[in-house]
Amino acid sequence: MTTSTIVSPGVVIGRRRRRVPRAGVWAAAAFLLVVAVIAIAPGLVAHGSPDLTDALAALRPPDGEHLLGTDANGRDIFTRIVYGARPSVLAGLAATALAVTGGTLAGLLAALGGRVPDEVVMRVVDVLLSLPGLLLALLVIAVAGPGTLNAVFAIAAYTLPGYARLVRAQTMVIRRSGYVEAAVSLGLTKARIIARHVLPNAFAPLLVLATIEVGTALVAASSLSFLGLGPRPPAPEWGAMLSAGRDYFSVAWWVAVFPGLAITLTVLSVTVVGRHLQRRVEGRLS
Repeated sequence: MTTSTIVSPGVVIGRRRRRVPRAGVWAAAAFLLVVAVIAIAPGLVAHGSPDLTDALAALRPPDGEHLLGTDANGRDIFTRIVYGARPSVLAGLAATALAVTGGTLAGLLAALGGRVPDEVVMRVVDVLLSLPGLLLALLVIAVAGPGTLNAVFAIAAYTLPGYARLVRAQTMVIRRSGYVEAAVSLGLTKARIIARHVLPNAFAPLLVLATIEVGTALVAASSLSFLGLGPRPPAPEWGAMLSAGRDYFSVAWWVAVFPGLAITLTVLSVTVVGRHLQRRVEGRLS
């Protein structure tokens, strides 16, 4: 058992959590490696087109020919899950990368820009944090319209404030450190101080939060696709497959269960690896 510290907004100080066995961490990392491989090169694992239909094979249960069964259009579910890894995972990664970039810039502006920028940025951050995440994403999509790119921006919009608060907090601590004061006395410009001292020292907790939030972004992307606000059919995507399979759950459970299992295992693996990194970082900082 270990005691957590503040790594992201919402993490409770002093909250105790159970340590995941090292074998579990390795298993999670191995699963993520497999997901990365099939997202980069799905043809190595699944052969054939994910959009190939066969009316005579509709809703066929898992067997030797169709490892995970088929959907209502006779499409192979295993093939669609493999090809659906790319849009599902890329949406989470892209939204996280966008949120990290925007949150880092906003946090630096708040911490180093003076009193007025700090007040403006943090009040905007507080407003965004007061809104439920999925609701904020839906508001963004309602204005911008559905689609994969807009879904990425919508997810980034509600995850960005957490990064901004973390970077601001880390920067406020680092700017008062002795080595930064020495750099200022030597005449280094603010840009060089940020690049050489602030960002490297804020990178570790930022990386931990980003790793954990990839899972959150993936769930959000799948949720939006589940609501029909992600990639357009018949593009394979885990959330969209889960949505399509719910209508046949009583007669063909495999249509919804296997895409849902792919989402669950991926998010769980990301969380396990992220929490492991968090403990490592806390151990170095303590």
